[in-house]
Amino acid sequence: MHSSPPFNAPAARRLRAALGMAPGHVAYGLRAQYGLLVAPETVMAWERGEASPSQAELTALAGVLWCAPGELLAEPVTLREHRLARGISPEDLARRVGLEPGSYRRMEDTGRWKGNERQSAALATLLQLTLPQFVAATGKQEELAELLRNAVTTRWQAYLKPLTKLLPVPKGHLEWVLEQLYDDYQSRMVATLSWGSGGEAGNGGAGRDFLADIVGHFWALARGAE
Repeated sequence: MHSSPPFNAPAARRLRAALGMAPGHVAYGLRAQYGLLVAPETVMAWERGEASPSQAELTALAGVLWCAPGELLAEPVTLREHRLARGISPEDLARRVGLEPGSYRRMEDTGRWKGNERQSAALATLLQLTLPQFVAATGKQEELAELLRNAVTTRWQAYLKPLTKLLPVPKGHLEWVLEQLYDDYQSRMVATLSWGSGGEAGNGGAGRDFLADIVGHFWALARGAE
């Protein structure tokens, strides 16, 4: 299960102050409007970063402070955090991407997205995810890195289809990025080998460094092709 969303304590304190409210006013609003029994001391603990509100408390707090839930969160990372930042319920998100609510909840709880290409595209659009955010939120970092390593060291064409299934990116766009990535890697390796250090240089040093940075290079190319 995921932990509580990354609560932005300074933002909560700033929003409350801007409304001219005291912690007691916030506690009263949570009780009167949402039926949540939260003490003023708890509100103060949230604002000091000593505790974090639950999902229900976060949604209610946003209502009391007249803001979107996302304004009370630090930078979201997980699928659940992105959903909370957009103020969408699990049931509504599941319906809009074409999943059963129970299936979606399991994916969110495990951090492993199993939707198809159409559902992935709908998810990225609904949550307004960049490609790096989509990969992180759906738990695909290791799979992406492995596919990219294989693509630049063998035949990139063989990995176009698996990557198209993994990422909500048009095939033609991804094809261009993979070809550029492959050419860049091969050029780097040829240059490394031509320095006269023999095969050892090609398998270590700059070769290893470039390979380790391949995902970052992929993102840079992907942004440049947009």
